[in-house]
Amino acid sequence: MRILAIDPGPTLSAYVVWDGVGIHEAEIVPTADLLSNSWRHAHIGSQIDGCFIEEIKSYGMAVGAEVFDTCRWIGRYQERWLAFGGSSEAVLIPRKKVALHLCHSMRAKDPNIRQALIDRFGPPGTKKAQGVTYGLRKDLWSAFAIAVYAFDTYHAGEKAA
Repeated sequence: MRILAIDPGPTLSAYVVWDGVGIHEAEIVPTADLLSNSWRHAHIGSQIDGCFIEEIKSYGMAVGAEVFDTCRWIGRYQERWLAFGGSSEAVLIPRKKVALHLCHSMRAKDPNIRQALIDRFGPPGTKKAQGVTYGLRKDLWSAFAIAVYAFDTYHAGEKAA
């Protein structure tokens, strides 16, 4: 089983393709490129069993235009996933569920989540001795965290959303 996990952004989005053992694709691309048919077939083919996207939740704080732009992109990703022939709808995953799953605390921040992934999968390593997380940077860590949560949840038989 391969999972496509997306950490969306208003101008750049990170994606990871994960199978529970290794990362097959991991890249930060212009947000609009994730909608391209040529991108979908050139990079990840048709061997994706599920699409999971980080969901934006409101916690009562004021937000800017970038958050609303990101929300629109999320909706476009969901729509495009079905157009690509996804077997089910793309699943939206709130950040707090990922934090709770990996760090056992909804208050966990990005550095805590990154460390939890390193604790679980080992250090990124070097070019000569690459670890599972080798090459992850910036928002790719968030996309990987979403992928791990989705894979673990799917195989545990829980509902991912």
